[in-house]
Amino acid sequence: MIGIPNDERQRLGAQLDHTAQAVMMAQISQFSESEIHNIVEPPVETSQNIGIMVFNMERGVHLAELGDFLETCPEVHPYDVILANELDDGCVRSGGKDTTKELAERLGMNYVYGLEFIELVNGEDPKGFHGNAIFSRWPILNAKIVRLPEQYNWYFDRQRRIGGRLAILAELDVNGKHIGVGTIHLENRTDGPGRQAQLEVILKEAEEMFKGMPIVLGGDLNTNTFDGRDKDAIKEISGSETLQRRCLEDVAAWEGCLPAAAAVGYKAVPEKPILTRRKPLPGGGHLDLRLDWLLLRDTEPVESRTISTSREDCGFALPGSALAQFQGEELSDHNAVWALCTLPEDK
Repeated sequence: MIGIPNDERQRLGAQLDHTAQAVMMAQISQFSESEIHNIVEPPVETSQNIGIMVFNMERGVHLAELGDFLETCPEVHPYDVILANELDDGCVRSGGKDTTKELAERLGMNYVYGLEFIELVNGEDPKGFHGNAIFSRWPILNAKIVRLPEQYNWYFDRQRRIGGRLAILAELDVNGKHIGVGTIHLENRTDGPGRQAQLEVILKEAEEMFKGMPIVLGGDLNTNTFDGRDKDAIKEISGSETLQRRCLEDVAAWEGCLPAAAAVGYKAVPEKPILTRRKPLPGGGHLDLRLDWLLLRDTEPVESRTISTSREDCGFALPGSALAQFQGEELSDHNAVWALCTLPEDK
C-alpha cells in the first residue's frame, strides 16, 4: 500500500477540525484498498477440517517474537487462516516495518490488508498506517473492505488519527471449496448498541458476498460490556467481583452484537467464559475481559481453545530465539482464539 508523505497526512488531518471522517476518508484511496497478495502455492495435503485463528497482534510491535510464537506454539497448530487485528505499516513504534507483509512471508501465507487508521501524532512515521489483515494458506479469490458506522471520532482522541473501524471480507478457495472469512474490529469507545450497529453491517455484507458458503468471521469485537470511554463504569466494575463476572459470564446480556449474530445462524467461539484480554487498571492489576471471538456459520468447531500470550506461558520457545529472550510481560495485550472447523461435505 503506497504511503502518503507526512506533510500531506498532516494537511488532510487538519481538515477534520471541520470535516467528517467519512468525507475525508473518501478522498484517500488507501481506505478502500483490499489488495490481495497470493504469494504461496496451496497446501498439497488436504483435510475436511480447517484451522482458524483470531489474533489481535497489538500493532506488531514484537514482530520477531510473534513469528516465533506462531511457528512454535503447539496450541496454535494447525492453522490455515489467521484473522488478525492491529498491524502497523510504516510506524516508528514497530520499527517502520510492513508487519503484515513480513509476517506473511515468514509464515508462508497469502494475505490481504485493510487500512483502519492513519496515525498523525508521530511525524517521523514513514507511513503511519495501522489496520487489519487476513492471512491464508489457501488462495484468496477476492476481498472487500467494509467501513463501519462511526461510533467515535479518533481525530479528537489523544492518539489523533484519520480513519475508523472496518472489516475485511474475503472468499477463499480451500481445495475447490469456497468459504467466506472476515476479520472484524469493532469500536471499544462506544457501548453495546454501538457495536451491534457495526456488526449488523458486517453480517449483511457477508450474507450478500458469501451466498451458499460456510462463513467464519472473527476478531476483536471489543465486547467490554461497558462503554470504553466511561472511566466511572470501569472503576465500578473493577471494584466489584459480582460486576466483574458479567465481563466473562454474561457478555451476551450486555453486548447485542452476539445475539444479533446468533439470530442469523452464527455460533460464537469460545463458548466457555475465558478471558482474551487483560485490561490494565490505573491503580494496578487488570480487568479480565472477553473480547475476541470466532463467529461460525455452516461449519462446526471440532475443538477450540484460547491461547495465552503471556511470556510465562511461552515455555515452548526455542533456545536462542527472539521469543526465548523476550523480557516483556506479554507478546500482545490479547490472547489468541483458535478453532478447528469442519467444512460441510459437497452436495
